Amino acid sequence: MKKRIAALVIFLLFGTATIVLARDALVQFPIENAMTSLKVKSELYSNIKLYWGDQEHPAVKTTFGEYKTSQRTNALGKGREEACQWALASSIRELQARAQREGGDAVINIKSNIKNMEMSSATEYECLAGSIMVNVALKGTVVKLAE
Repeated sequence: MKKRIAALVIFLLFGTATIVLARDALVQFPIENAMTSLKVKSELYSNIKLYWGDQEHPAVKTTFGEYKTSQRTNALGKGREEACQWALASSIRELQARAQREGGDAVINIKSNIKNMEMSSATEYECLAGSIMVNVALKGTVVKLAE
């Protein structure tokens, strides 16, 4: 019995040390996978359009400014991409809420902005993924599109 308890204690200590020592990984995932997820779709505003990287968009009538967001979510019990999609949804929703407050109807030039290091892509976003938490940071320009 004592051997089992000792083995369990060693296992728990080793497991905890592994989690603590695990480094965050900067990973990229397809934007399309997240945007077609029903869970993600249900979190977003349908009336605020999104344009990633250098994606073409209608002419801009008014620019309200560039805004940043950084959202985290726990990764426990989720796959890495699923956890990153949840953090992405939270970051997008925050940008969309800002657009709504400013009177905009779109966010253009959306790019990843992990640790203030920008990565612009029309097809992928970056996620800083650890064993316990993930983080998606975005930067985008809030605008009112010409009609």
